[in-house]
Amino acid sequence: MRGRAVTLPVLAALALLLVSCNGAGDTPPLPSRGPGIPAYGDTLVDGTIGEPSNLIPILATDSASHDVAALVYNGLVKYDKDLNLVGDLAESFEVSRDGLTITFHLRRGVKWHDGAGFTSRDVLYTYRVIVDPRTPTAYAEDFKQVKKVEAPDPYTFRASYAKPFAPALASWGTTVLPAHLLEGKDIAASPLARRPVGTGPYRFREWVPGQKVVLESFHDYFEGRPRIDRYVYRIIPDTSTMYMELKAGGIDMMPLTPVQYRRQTDTPDFTARFNKYRYPSASYVYLGYNLRNPLFRDKRVRQALTSAIDKQEIIQGVLLGMGQVAHGPYKPGTWAYKDRVKDFPYDPEKARALLAGAGWKPRPSDGMLVKDGRPFRFTILTNQGNDQRLKTAQIIQQRLRAVGIEVKIRVLEWASFITHFIDKRNFEAVILGWTITPDPDIYDVWSSGKTGFKELNFVGFRNAEVDALLERGRRTFDTAERRACYYRIQDILAEEQPYTFLYVPDALPTVNARFRGIEPAPAGISYNFIHWYVPKEEQVYSP
Repeated sequence: MRGRAVTLPVLAALALLLVSCNGAGDTPPLPSRGPGIPAYGDTLVDGTIGEPSNLIPILATDSASHDVAALVYNGLVKYDKDLNLVGDLAESFEVSRDGLTITFHLRRGVKWHDGAGFTSRDVLYTYRVIVDPRTPTAYAEDFKQVKKVEAPDPYTFRASYAKPFAPALASWGTTVLPAHLLEGKDIAASPLARRPVGTGPYRFREWVPGQKVVLESFHDYFEGRPRIDRYVYRIIPDTSTMYMELKAGGIDMMPLTPVQYRRQTDTPDFTARFNKYRYPSASYVYLGYNLRNPLFRDKRVRQALTSAIDKQEIIQGVLLGMGQVAHGPYKPGTWAYKDRVKDFPYDPEKARALLAGAGWKPRPSDGMLVKDGRPFRFTILTNQGNDQRLKTAQIIQQRLRAVGIEVKIRVLEWASFITHFIDKRNFEAVILGWTITPDPDIYDVWSSGKTGFKELNFVGFRNAEVDALLERGRRTFDTAERRACYYRIQDILAEEQPYTFLYVPDALPTVNARFRGIEPAPAGISYNFIHWYVPKEEQVYSP
């Protein structure tokens, strides 16, 4: 899942922070073939475990939907390869000296995929529909900070703020929607949810439920025709099956598991056919507790659960060392990350003492914990197809059993997981992950005001000091002041433990070696996808 700490609808797809091209001493992968001559044509088939839920990005919170949308739509701005904000649909922009007004000068000649022209009307519509209380979106908060919007002509758009708002410019990376197709209609019932129309480098062709989403290159794209003619997302809910498809030629690209990366791909055949990459991802995996559930209301219980979990064991056993311990919602090495947070290290005796203090006593017959005649028992939910999360859950299950807690594990299909369990708050605990955008504002995930239906604080965390710090952090342009706010938030989260922050995994993508033009950078490997190509003599798929 993704949100502001997770998803700006387009920016999050670009927000893989690459501290180095490879991790833990790996050397950059050497191309198995020469560069060849750039050509148009061929198809890239990308393996994904999750199926999109909605291809109108402001209505979706899942990564599968945003991955597809990132190629179909554009925002006014985007992050470049070095994670600097640059124009996208805006050819240029100006921020006033006081930071309260942003003026965007829009590109001329941009076409929607149906041939209609893009203008400031589309930006006005997008703003208005996001802030409309009838729109079921998790992304309205940033735009509620806007005091006034203006479109003095078809190619100028201006947003004014009543007070400083640090993420203001980045927020306009949100997907711009086609006013001529949506204005005056119920966006929640729009057919664009299944057949989107954007301005991006690829246009929608077909969606076969449970199998694939097919995009084709948009030859009139304003940055130039993409060299790869088609992009196919093949939905394969099991990573082992996906890997078999990769080796058999059924897909060209997938994220490897640590076992696949470390033990199954170091062969002459694989290295001749594929290039693989490794770098720390801008994401973290966590065990989140439903704080509405009486089991988890006492912070001593949550502290005990964290104390009973050996995070290093998970990193070594599940990630094979390809990751880092997470202590909070920021990636190590970024400017908002605090490297000395008083987290709860692995300490089973500490866990037992905290649980005893909260009234949980071991049952004489078997040592399992009970309180007021009720055993300490709960279920962890996670999503189908992610073997790392399942193995993490199994290790946690064993560690918690050692301190007297019974844990069951339930694995759910992704769309059902989100719709019937997360959105409806129908869970006890979950193992999930967030992708983090470069701006450290985490209001949508941690504010007490963001606990409603489809909003991102679905665990129900409420803390008045955190609310005040989130507000302070977004109301100043001073980096030092913002850092102080986020440092204090990390201290509070470490004390309260609404999540057990587990790990920051390494990203491990692999791509068929016939694709050239891949240039790893701080934004990852996909930021320049429209410039990837396959030499004509190596192309596999005909038009």
